[in-house]
Amino acid sequence: MMTSSPVLDRPNLRGGVKQSPRDYDRLARFLPPLEWAIYAQDIAAINELKLQKNAIILAHNYQTPEIFHGVADIVGDSLALARAAVDTSADIIVMAGVEFMAETAKLLNPNKKVLIPDRRAGCSLAASITGADVRLLKSQYPGVPIVTYVNSSAEVKAESDICCTSANAKKIVESLGVPRVIMLPDEFLAQNVARETDVEIIAWHGHCEVHEKFSAAEIESYRADHPGIVILAHPECPPDVVQVCDFSGSTAAMIDFVTTKKPPRVLLLTECSMSDNVSFNQPDLEFIRPCNLCPHMKRIDLAGVRRALETLEHEVTIDPAISDRARAAIERMLVV
Repeated sequence: MMTSSPVLDRPNLRGGVKQSPRDYDRLARFLPPLEWAIYAQDIAAINELKLQKNAIILAHNYQTPEIFHGVADIVGDSLALARAAVDTSADIIVMAGVEFMAETAKLLNPNKKVLIPDRRAGCSLAASITGADVRLLKSQYPGVPIVTYVNSSAEVKAESDICCTSANAKKIVESLGVPRVIMLPDEFLAQNVARETDVEIIAWHGHCEVHEKFSAAEIESYRADHPGIVILAHPECPPDVVQVCDFSGSTAAMIDFVTTKKPPRVLLLTECSMSDNVSFNQPDLEFIRPCNLCPHMKRIDLAGVRRALETLEHEVTIDPAISDRARAAIERMLVV
Protein backbone atom coordinates (compact mmCIF):
# COMPACT_ATOMS: atom_id res chain seq x y z
CA MET A 1 0.00 0.00 0.00
CA MET A 2 1.03 3.57 -0.46
CA THR A 3 2.75 5.44 2.30
CA SER A 4 3.51 9.09 2.77
CA SER A 5 6.73 10.31 1.24
CA PRO A 6 9.60 8.69 3.17
CA VAL A 7 12.23 11.35 2.48
CA LEU A 8 10.32 14.29 3.86
CA ASP A 9 10.89 15.00 7.53
CA ARG A 10 7.83 16.15 9.44
CA PRO A 11 7.85 17.77 12.85
CA ASN A 12 6.23 15.72 15.61
CA LEU A 13 2.45 15.66 15.81
CA ARG A 14 0.77 16.35 19.13
CA GLY A 15 -2.92 15.66 19.16
CA GLY A 16 -2.87 15.71 15.36
CA VAL A 17 -1.49 19.27 15.18
CA LYS A 18 2.04 20.12 14.05
CA GLN A 19 4.17 22.29 16.30
CA SER A 20 5.91 23.93 13.34
CA PRO A 21 9.07 26.06 13.47
CA ARG A 22 8.31 29.48 12.02
CA ASP A 23 11.80 30.63 11.31
CA TYR A 24 12.98 31.25 7.80
CA ASP A 25 15.82 28.72 7.88
CA ARG A 26 13.71 25.78 6.72
CA LEU A 27 12.59 27.55 3.56
CA ALA A 28 15.62 29.71 2.77
CA ARG A 29 16.77 27.53 -0.14
CA PHE A 30 13.39 27.84 -1.85
CA LEU A 31 12.11 31.28 -0.90
CA PRO A 32 14.21 34.42 -1.32
CA PRO A 33 13.79 36.98 1.48
CA LEU A 34 11.32 39.04 -0.52
CA GLU A 35 8.99 36.06 -0.99
CA TRP A 36 9.36 35.08 2.66
CA ALA A 37 8.19 38.54 3.64
CA ILE A 38 5.04 37.92 1.56
CA TYR A 39 4.32 34.49 3.05
CA ALA A 40 5.48 34.83 6.67
CA GLN A 41 2.31 36.39 8.06
CA ASP A 42 0.03 33.77 6.49
CA ILE A 43 2.28 30.92 7.65
CA ALA A 44 2.27 32.20 11.22
CA ALA A 45 -1.51 32.72 11.17
CA ILE A 46 -2.18 29.27 9.70
CA ASN A 47 -0.05 27.49 12.28
CA GLU A 48 -1.82 29.39 15.06
CA LEU A 49 -5.26 28.60 13.63
CA LYS A 50 -4.40 24.91 13.51
CA LEU A 51 -3.70 24.96 17.23
CA GLN A 52 -6.87 26.89 18.01
CA LYS A 53 -9.17 24.68 15.94
CA ASN A 54 -7.46 21.30 16.29
CA ALA A 55 -6.91 21.12 12.56
CA ILE A 56 -4.34 19.52 10.28
CA ILE A 57 -3.28 20.30 6.74
CA LEU A 58 -2.69 17.54 4.21
CA ALA A 59 -0.44 18.58 1.31
CA HIS A 60 0.01 16.63 -1.87
CA ASN A 61 3.49 16.17 -3.33
CA TYR A 62 2.66 18.72 -6.03
CA GLN A 63 2.06 21.63 -3.66
CA THR A 64 4.42 24.60 -3.64
CA PRO A 65 7.19 24.72 -0.98
CA GLU A 66 5.64 27.45 1.18
CA ILE A 67 2.63 25.16 1.74
CA PHE A 68 4.44 21.83 1.62
CA HIS A 69 7.23 22.81 4.02
CA GLY A 70 5.70 25.82 5.72
CA VAL A 71 2.33 24.64 7.03
CA ALA A 72 1.64 21.01 6.07
CA ASP A 73 1.34 18.33 8.75
CA ILE A 74 1.10 15.28 6.51
CA VAL A 75 2.55 15.08 3.01
CA GLY A 76 2.43 12.46 0.30
CA ASP A 77 0.27 11.11 -2.50
CA SER A 78 -3.51 11.39 -2.43
CA LEU A 79 -4.35 8.06 -0.80
CA ALA A 80 -1.50 8.25 1.69
CA LEU A 81 -2.84 11.61 2.84
CA ALA A 82 -6.34 10.31 3.42
CA ARG A 83 -5.15 7.19 5.24
CA ALA A 84 -2.72 9.08 7.44
CA ALA A 85 -5.43 11.47 8.54
CA VAL A 86 -7.42 8.56 9.99
CA ASP A 87 -4.79 8.17 12.69
CA THR A 88 -4.92 11.75 13.91
CA SER A 89 -7.16 13.22 16.59
CA ALA A 90 -7.74 16.41 14.59
CA ASP A 91 -11.33 17.58 14.17
CA ILE A 92 -10.70 19.46 10.92
CA ILE A 93 -8.78 18.44 7.80
CA VAL A 94 -7.75 20.99 5.19
CA MET A 95 -6.81 19.36 1.90
CA ALA A 96 -4.07 21.23 0.05
CA GLY A 97 -4.77 19.30 -3.10
CA VAL A 98 -7.54 18.85 -5.63
CA GLU A 99 -11.20 17.97 -5.18
CA PHE A 100 -11.01 14.19 -5.64
CA MET A 101 -8.35 14.10 -2.92
CA ALA A 102 -10.61 16.01 -0.56
CA GLU A 103 -13.42 13.57 -1.38
CA THR A 104 -11.17 10.60 -0.65
CA ALA A 105 -10.16 12.14 2.67
CA LYS A 106 -13.83 12.56 3.53
CA LEU A 107 -14.65 8.98 2.49
CA LEU A 108 -12.01 7.58 4.84
CA ASN A 109 -12.67 10.14 7.57
CA PRO A 110 -16.47 10.48 7.56
CA ASN A 111 -16.65 11.93 11.08
CA LYS A 112 -14.14 14.72 10.44
CA LYS A 113 -14.82 18.08 8.81
CA VAL A 114 -12.91 18.18 5.51
CA LEU A 115 -12.26 21.51 3.79
CA ILE A 116 -10.82 22.37 0.39
CA PRO A 117 -9.47 25.92 0.05
CA ASP A 118 -10.67 26.39 -3.54
CA ARG A 119 -13.63 24.58 -5.10
CA ARG A 120 -12.16 25.18 -8.56
CA ALA A 121 -9.24 22.81 -7.85
CA GLY A 122 -10.35 19.99 -10.11
CA CYS A 123 -8.57 17.33 -12.18
CA SER A 124 -8.62 16.55 -15.89
CA LEU A 125 -8.59 12.83 -15.14
CA ALA A 126 -11.48 12.95 -12.70
CA ALA A 127 -13.44 15.20 -15.06
CA SER A 128 -13.02 12.79 -17.98
CA ILE A 129 -15.63 10.31 -16.74
CA THR A 130 -18.95 10.29 -14.87
CA GLY A 131 -20.98 7.72 -13.00
CA ALA A 132 -23.29 7.50 -16.01
CA ASP A 133 -20.30 6.64 -18.22
CA VAL A 134 -19.38 3.78 -15.88
CA ARG A 135 -22.94 2.45 -15.89
CA LEU A 136 -22.86 2.45 -19.69
CA LEU A 137 -19.59 0.50 -19.66
CA LYS A 138 -21.17 -2.04 -17.33
CA SER A 139 -23.98 -2.57 -19.82
CA GLN A 140 -21.49 -2.97 -22.68
CA TYR A 141 -19.22 -5.37 -20.78
CA PRO A 142 -21.48 -7.28 -18.38
CA GLY A 143 -19.60 -9.08 -15.63
CA VAL A 144 -16.22 -7.47 -16.38
CA PRO A 145 -14.77 -6.00 -13.14
CA ILE A 146 -14.13 -2.27 -13.02
CA VAL A 147 -10.84 -1.12 -11.51
CA THR A 148 -10.82 2.61 -10.84
CA TYR A 149 -7.78 4.76 -10.17
CA VAL A 150 -8.12 6.85 -7.01
CA ASN A 151 -7.75 9.94 -9.23
CA SER A 152 -11.51 9.91 -9.77
CA SER A 153 -14.68 11.32 -8.27
CA ALA A 154 -16.60 9.66 -5.45
CA GLU A 155 -19.46 9.12 -7.91
CA VAL A 156 -17.21 7.08 -10.22
CA LYS A 157 -15.66 5.15 -7.34
CA ALA A 158 -19.17 4.23 -6.21
CA GLU A 159 -19.87 2.54 -9.56
CA SER A 160 -16.60 0.57 -9.41
CA ASP A 161 -15.67 -2.82 -8.02
CA ILE A 162 -12.31 -1.83 -6.59
CA CYS A 163 -9.89 1.10 -6.59
CA CYS A 164 -6.17 1.17 -7.30
CA THR A 165 -3.25 3.56 -7.06
CA SER A 166 -0.45 4.09 -9.55
CA ALA A 167 1.75 1.98 -7.27
CA ASN A 168 -0.51 -1.05 -6.87
CA ALA A 169 -2.48 -1.05 -10.14
CA LYS A 170 -0.88 -4.22 -11.54
CA LYS A 171 -1.30 -6.03 -8.22
CA ILE A 172 -4.97 -5.05 -7.99
CA VAL A 173 -5.70 -6.08 -11.59
CA GLU A 174 -4.11 -9.49 -11.11
CA SER A 175 -5.69 -10.01 -7.68
CA LEU A 176 -9.14 -10.30 -9.27
CA GLY A 177 -8.23 -13.57 -10.97
CA VAL A 178 -10.09 -12.75 -14.19
CA PRO A 179 -8.93 -12.65 -17.83
CA ARG A 180 -10.24 -9.13 -18.53
CA VAL A 181 -10.88 -5.91 -16.58
CA ILE A 182 -12.01 -2.37 -17.30
CA MET A 183 -9.53 0.17 -15.95
CA LEU A 184 -10.59 3.78 -15.41
CA PRO A 185 -10.03 6.64 -16.07
CA ASP A 186 -6.36 7.00 -17.09
CA GLU A 187 -5.68 5.52 -20.52
CA PHE A 188 -1.90 5.75 -20.19
CA LEU A 189 -1.80 4.12 -16.74
CA ALA A 190 -3.97 1.32 -18.13
CA GLN A 191 -1.68 0.88 -21.15
CA ASN A 192 1.44 0.86 -18.98
CA VAL A 193 -0.08 -1.79 -16.70
CA ALA A 194 -1.23 -3.83 -19.73
CA ARG A 195 2.41 -4.14 -20.85
CA GLU A 196 3.23 -5.85 -17.55
CA THR A 197 0.37 -8.33 -17.23
CA ASP A 198 -1.43 -11.02 -19.23
CA VAL A 199 -4.80 -9.66 -18.12
CA GLU A 200 -6.65 -7.91 -20.96
CA ILE A 201 -7.32 -4.31 -19.99
CA ILE A 202 -10.10 -2.21 -21.48
CA ALA A 203 -9.09 1.42 -21.04
CA TRP A 204 -10.98 4.69 -20.83
CA HIS A 205 -9.72 7.78 -22.69
CA GLY A 206 -8.88 10.04 -19.74
CA HIS A 207 -5.49 11.73 -19.47
CA CYS A 208 -3.66 13.86 -16.92
CA GLU A 209 -3.04 17.24 -18.53
CA VAL A 210 0.36 17.44 -16.82
CA HIS A 211 1.76 14.02 -17.72
CA GLU A 212 0.33 13.73 -21.24
CA LYS A 213 2.55 16.67 -22.31
CA PHE A 214 5.79 14.69 -21.99
CA SER A 215 7.15 13.08 -25.18
CA ALA A 216 9.81 10.51 -25.96
CA ALA A 217 11.62 13.02 -28.18
CA GLU A 218 11.77 15.45 -25.27
CA ILE A 219 13.31 12.76 -23.08
CA GLU A 220 16.00 12.01 -25.64
CA SER A 221 16.86 15.70 -25.82
CA TYR A 222 17.29 15.81 -22.05
CA ARG A 223 19.69 12.85 -22.26
CA ALA A 224 21.70 14.59 -24.96
CA ASP A 225 21.90 17.84 -22.99
CA HIS A 226 22.58 16.24 -19.59
CA PRO A 227 24.90 13.21 -19.89
CA GLY A 228 24.47 10.67 -17.10
CA ILE A 229 21.02 11.88 -16.11
CA VAL A 230 18.61 9.36 -14.53
CA ILE A 231 15.03 9.88 -15.68
CA LEU A 232 12.02 8.78 -13.65
CA ALA A 233 8.51 8.81 -15.10
CA HIS A 234 5.12 8.70 -13.46
CA PRO A 235 2.95 5.93 -15.00
CA GLU A 236 0.39 8.56 -16.05
CA CYS A 237 2.90 9.45 -18.78
CA PRO A 238 2.40 8.06 -22.30
CA PRO A 239 3.76 4.50 -22.73
CA ASP A 240 6.44 5.55 -25.23
CA VAL A 241 7.75 7.99 -22.61
CA VAL A 242 7.79 5.35 -19.88
CA GLN A 243 9.67 2.95 -22.17
CA VAL A 244 12.60 5.33 -22.70
CA CYS A 245 12.98 6.22 -19.00
CA ASP A 246 15.11 4.53 -16.37
CA PHE A 247 12.32 4.00 -13.85
CA SER A 248 8.57 4.40 -13.66
CA GLY A 249 6.55 4.59 -10.47
CA SER A 250 4.16 6.54 -8.29
CA THR A 251 5.25 9.75 -6.62
CA ALA A 252 6.07 7.79 -3.46
CA ALA A 253 8.08 5.24 -5.49
CA MET A 254 9.96 8.02 -7.27
CA ILE A 255 10.85 9.62 -3.95
CA ASP A 256 12.01 6.26 -2.58
CA PHE A 257 14.18 5.70 -5.68
CA VAL A 258 15.85 9.09 -5.33
CA THR A 259 16.38 8.58 -1.60
CA THR A 260 17.89 5.11 -1.84
CA LYS A 261 19.72 5.23 -5.20
CA LYS A 262 20.84 8.86 -4.93
CA PRO A 263 21.54 9.44 -8.63
CA PRO A 264 23.73 12.54 -8.85
CA ARG A 265 21.59 14.06 -11.60
CA VAL A 266 17.89 13.28 -11.87
CA LEU A 267 14.83 14.29 -13.86
CA LEU A 268 11.34 13.60 -12.49
CA LEU A 269 8.67 13.45 -15.18
CA THR A 270 5.76 14.70 -13.15
CA GLU A 271 4.39 18.01 -11.83
CA CYS A 272 7.34 20.35 -11.38
CA SER A 273 6.75 21.33 -7.74
CA MET A 274 7.58 17.77 -6.75
CA SER A 275 11.23 18.29 -7.69
CA ASP A 276 11.38 21.30 -5.36
CA ASN A 277 9.89 19.28 -2.51
CA VAL A 278 12.04 16.19 -2.99
CA SER A 279 15.23 18.24 -3.32
CA PHE A 280 14.52 19.81 0.09
CA ASN A 281 15.98 16.70 1.78
CA GLN A 282 18.41 15.88 -1.05
CA PRO A 283 20.50 19.07 -1.35
CA ASP A 284 23.49 17.24 -2.88
CA LEU A 285 21.54 15.95 -5.88
CA GLU A 286 21.09 17.95 -9.07
CA PHE A 287 17.47 18.10 -10.20
CA ILE A 288 16.77 18.98 -13.81
CA ARG A 289 13.31 20.55 -13.68
CA PRO A 290 10.88 20.31 -16.59
CA CYS A 291 8.08 22.59 -15.54
CA ASN A 292 4.69 21.13 -16.36
CA LEU A 293 2.45 22.83 -13.82
CA CYS A 294 -0.92 21.49 -12.72
CA PRO A 295 -3.23 24.52 -12.99
CA HIS A 296 -5.65 22.95 -10.52
CA MET A 297 -3.06 22.29 -7.81
CA LYS A 298 -1.83 25.85 -8.20
CA ARG A 299 -5.27 27.20 -7.27
CA ILE A 300 -4.39 26.23 -3.70
CA ASP A 301 -2.36 28.95 -2.00
CA LEU A 302 -1.54 30.10 1.50
CA ALA A 303 -4.22 32.76 1.50
CA GLY A 304 -6.82 30.15 0.60
CA VAL A 305 -5.63 27.75 3.28
CA ARG A 306 -5.78 30.52 5.86
CA ARG A 307 -9.25 31.56 4.73
CA ALA A 308 -10.49 27.97 4.96
CA LEU A 309 -9.34 27.74 8.56
CA GLU A 310 -10.75 31.14 9.46
CA THR A 311 -14.19 30.64 7.89
CA LEU A 312 -14.52 26.83 7.68
CA GLU A 313 -15.93 27.36 4.19
CA HIS A 314 -15.90 24.89 1.32
CA GLU A 315 -16.69 21.84 3.43
CA VAL A 316 -16.68 18.61 1.44
CA THR A 317 -19.88 16.58 1.72
CA ILE A 318 -20.78 13.38 -0.12
CA ASP A 319 -24.24 11.87 -0.58
CA PRO A 320 -24.44 8.81 1.74
CA ALA A 321 -25.87 6.76 -1.13
CA ILE A 322 -22.61 7.41 -2.98
CA SER A 323 -20.17 7.50 -0.08
CA ASP A 324 -20.92 4.02 1.27
CA ARG A 325 -20.32 2.38 -2.11
CA ALA A 326 -17.29 4.52 -2.93
CA ARG A 327 -15.75 3.75 0.46
CA ALA A 328 -16.30 0.04 -0.15
CA ALA A 329 -14.32 0.21 -3.41
CA ILE A 330 -11.40 1.83 -1.59
CA GLU A 331 -11.56 -0.59 1.32
CA ARG A 332 -11.49 -3.59 -1.04
CA MET A 333 -8.21 -2.26 -2.38
CA LEU A 334 -6.75 -1.82 1.09
CA VAL A 335 -7.14 -5.49 1.99
CA VAL A 336 -5.48 -6.84 -1.17
